[in-house]
Amino acid sequence: MEKFVSNPGDPSMDFPQHFRCPISMELMKDPVTISTGVSYERRNIEKWFHVYKRRTCPATMQSIETLEMTPNHTLKRVIDAWLDSRADHKPSFSAKHDELEMILGTMDSTPFKVSSLRKLRSLLKTGDDVKEDFRKSGGMELLVRIMLQISVENHDFLSTFSACEEALLVLHQVPFSADDDEILQLLMRPDCMRSMAIMLQRGSSEARFCAISMFQKMAKADARRWKSVAQDHGIDFFKSLMETVSDDQICAKASSSALNLLTETLESSKKSRLKAVEAGAICTLIELLPESSNRSRCEKIMQLIKLLCECAEGRLAFIEHGLGIAAVSKKMLNVSNAATKIGVKILWLVSSFHPTERVLEEMLVYGAVQKLVALLNVGGGGGRGTTRDRVVRILKLHGGTWRRFPCFPGELKNYLGLGNDSC
Repeated sequence: MEKFVSNPGDPSMDFPQHFRCPISMELMKDPVTISTGVSYERRNIEKWFHVYKRRTCPATMQSIETLEMTPNHTLKRVIDAWLDSRADHKPSFSAKHDELEMILGTMDSTPFKVSSLRKLRSLLKTGDDVKEDFRKSGGMELLVRIMLQISVENHDFLSTFSACEEALLVLHQVPFSADDDEILQLLMRPDCMRSMAIMLQRGSSEARFCAISMFQKMAKADARRWKSVAQDHGIDFFKSLMETVSDDQICAKASSSALNLLTETLESSKKSRLKAVEAGAICTLIELLPESSNRSRCEKIMQLIKLLCECAEGRLAFIEHGLGIAAVSKKMLNVSNAATKIGVKILWLVSSFHPTERVLEEMLVYGAVQKLVALLNVGGGGGRGTTRDRVVRILKLHGGTWRRFPCFPGELKNYLGLGNDSC
């Protein structure tokens, strides 16, 4: 007897067990077979291979030599035929369906779009069934259509801007995931991304938070596509993110989300790092660091500085600022083990690629060398393993310069094999 499985996306639809993807447990639309003979939804297995970097079969955990995928046309035809046989299935609607349809049906023609969007926003708060009904009724497409008007010249800019802002607040309420490919394609269209970027630049605190949150959802749902989309943004996008990061006192929630989004974006894309550097990110982050008393925020800012210093342009911007070494040195050993490790990595990058007299003198004057020595002595606080190795390499590489200063510890000269003679 055929075993059937409930589809959580539509409780009234049951489907045979072998129609579901072993990863998402949902009905397959584009089944492909890998070398182990197991079939998966194409998007899910591609993510397993290319995003999570796995070389195993998710269902059997068997190691595989090739990532080749073969379309399973037979299974797709069987699934399509099964769906056709159930074509008489009627979709279920929420109890608020009529009210929802009335708002959506009059949205394009009403001169009171902002008022209608606010009603829609309140309606969606009544339950997940209404949100699902909204999606089925083409609500996402309608919201994007309204948002696109902001990027078109309009004689009534203020009214258009307000409607776009309200549409974004509604859009933020509707959940989507990696399986919602059509929605992701819609949201990641260049013109839609441009409209959300305008909201990030000029919107209210709430709208800016919603814009950043939408970008985060997109990045989480489809990391590879987001990487490409983010790279296509101009430097104004990164300037807007940095402005939001700086507004911690005005909207802490948006500022924290902007830090997270920047980290996710810069970790995956070297091109985005270059644009962030061009947007002045290094300067902003260095100036924010001394003011950051919150441990988590401090670690995130230092992580961003480290990511930017991993490219030549970022390192150059760091040393040109003048207070970069001082700001990083001050946080080492004073915030957390994680912050100390990141600080050591930043100093290692800068002193390795730019061992100028000015850089080395600033490391000594601002206490960086003293803290490196402390890490070497105590062995804890982030001073083990790779971090400790970097500390030793920095001291050995530049100890010959620092030993000329009277504040450089004499016992460390012997440890590093530098001797005590003056230079």
